[in-house]
Amino acid sequence: MRGFRRLLGVEPGAAIPSPNIWTWPDVYERENRAQDADGAIWAALRQAAPWAGADVLDVGCGDGFHLPVFAAEAASVTGVEPHAGLVERARERMGHRAAVYRAGAAALPLRDGSVDVVHARTAYFFGPGCEPGLAEAQRVLRPGGVIAIIDLDATVAPYGDWMRADLPRYRPDRVEEFFERHGFSMRRIPTTWRFPDRETLEAVLSIEFSRPVAERAIAATTGLVVPVGYRLHVRRKETFRAS
Repeated sequence: MRGFRRLLGVEPGAAIPSPNIWTWPDVYERENRAQDADGAIWAALRQAAPWAGADVLDVGCGDGFHLPVFAAEAASVTGVEPHAGLVERARERMGHRAAVYRAGAAALPLRDGSVDVVHARTAYFFGPGCEPGLAEAQRVLRPGGVIAIIDLDATVAPYGDWMRADLPRYRPDRVEEFFERHGFSMRRIPTTWRFPDRETLEAVLSIEFSRPVAERAIAATTGLVVPVGYRLHVRRKETFRAS
C-alpha cells in the first residue's frame, strides 16, 4: 500500500482514490455485473466466512454492489466507504436493509466486538501499509469472527500481466508474505469475467488500465470472456480461553 500511495501521490492517512469507481461509477457497475460470472468468489467466501445470521461489515463497499448478497441472509449489514458520492449511491441501493457510513478502514465507526464478518474486496487492504485497517478490523470483530480480504492475483494471466504492466513495482509475492506474517491463510480463486457485449468489455478495460495497457488488453481479448485470478486472505479472531 505504501507503493500505491507513492505512485498516486497520496498523503499518509488519506484515502487512496479508486479512479475507476470514483470517476466512472456507472461503468464500474457494469464491471461488477461481469465479474465472477460463475460465483467462484462467493462460493469460497461462503465456505471461509459464512454470513448467514451474522453481523457483517463491508469495508470499502463502494456503491454497495455486494451488500444485497449479504443482506439476504445476514442478521445485519454495515458498509463503510470514504467517497461521499458512493456512500449516497449505496444508501439508495440498500434503503433500510443496511447502514452505510462515510468512513475509512483505519477509523471504523463501529463499537468494539460488534461484527462477526469483516469483508473487503479489492479495497484498501493491498499489503504493507494496511496495518491500521487490520487493527481496526480486529477491534470490531467478536471473538471467533473472521476478516476476509479479496484482492486481485497479479500472478495470473492475462489480467495479472496487464496489472503489472501498469504497476511495475507491485510485488505479488511480498503482498502474500505480508498477509502470511499477519496470520492469514490464502486461497487462489480462478474466476471468469463475462461481458454482454464488446462495448461493455472495452469500457471496463479502459477504466481499469492506462490507455496503452487498455488498448493492448482490448486487442488481446477476441471474445467476451476474460480469465481473472483472485486471492482470498482469511484470518479468524481467537476466542477467549478460560484460565
